[in-house]
Amino acid sequence: MNAAEQILTNARLILDDEVCLGSLKIRDGRIAGIDNAPSRHPGALDCRGDYLMPGMVELHTDNMEKYFQPRPKVAWPGRPAALAHDAQMAASGITTVFDALSIGDVDEQSMRHGALLDMVDSLQAIMTDDMARIDHRLHLRCEVCHPETLSRFEALAGSPLLGLVSLMDHAPGQRQFASLDAYRTYYQGKYRLSDEALEAFIEKQLANSALYSSAHRRAIAEACQARGLALASHDDATIQHVAESVEYGTRVAEFPTTREAAEASHRHGLAVMMGAPNVVRGGSHSGNIAAAELVRLGVLDVLSSDYYPAALLDAVFRIAGMAEGYSLPQAVATATRTPAEAVGLTDRGRLAPGLRADLLRVRVVDDHPLVQRVWCAGRQVH
Repeated sequence: MNAAEQILTNARLILDDEVCLGSLKIRDGRIAGIDNAPSRHPGALDCRGDYLMPGMVELHTDNMEKYFQPRPKVAWPGRPAALAHDAQMAASGITTVFDALSIGDVDEQSMRHGALLDMVDSLQAIMTDDMARIDHRLHLRCEVCHPETLSRFEALAGSPLLGLVSLMDHAPGQRQFASLDAYRTYYQGKYRLSDEALEAFIEKQLANSALYSSAHRRAIAEACQARGLALASHDDATIQHVAESVEYGTRVAEFPTTREAAEASHRHGLAVMMGAPNVVRGGSHSGNIAAAELVRLGVLDVLSSDYYPAALLDAVFRIAGMAEGYSLPQAVATATRTPAEAVGLTDRGRLAPGLRADLLRVRVVDDHPLVQRVWCAGRQVH
């Protein structure tokens, strides 16, 4: 075994359709071979019966924004913020991450727009300078009801990191906030608005949605089709929402809020994504459909850590342990193979010869999965 090779042995390999005790060889950043028997090579790393699975692929997390603004009105230097986020992703077992950055915000006092270019530049810098532990891509979350969303999207559409675009509309009375009462509770609590200020806020969001949402949604979707960018819907709630998503060539249905929308999205071939925190907490914090219900229906395709990176691995093993859940290979696929395929990444997400050696060694203790080691393109990063 030369310096560019490594053998991991005595591991429970989570393959496409089975789990088997065996060994895996890494050569030049790729999986060079898989054997369903332990290796006798003296230099092999003994995994002591731990699971070995593909590194996870995260399509939607706003975690990086928290490092750039760790407290309200506090901005953090770009490169250190990006690297701290990168370290947390690696430690969570995520080897490919589509960092979700918002374009447009219903909060006029938000620092998101001011930090947007700094976040993109910092992400590009840590990748170009080979400082990142894992593979970072860009996910632009486009708030279609914001007046400047289209122009801001066009300014970033040529980024070499861009791989996913989602279309959101957080105006009151629809999608995530079909209930105006729920909308009032959420935004009044979040922004500490008086009753009078809240009503003015709602009126403005409704007016912006009427003016911009449909035109921005169509223009951005057409731009994504022309550029070959993967497109995601967000918070679809009705059959009509899903039909519109299908019309625009959408590949991923992010967080459908109803059973009706989730089943229709799955039926039309969209990869239905739900939040891992929804699984871990036992339901949606917004009162929408529970991810566990979609598991029971067999229509949950992709898990995302959303706002809590460590939730992703936890949720994978939880849905594998449900009475009406998925098998362990099926559950692992929701955080590896399926998200990778949904955005056109065919070189990762599975344990198979020739693919990237993005790997995650996991030990289960008291029914909780613990990350032991992480490799990205064959290099140990945690």
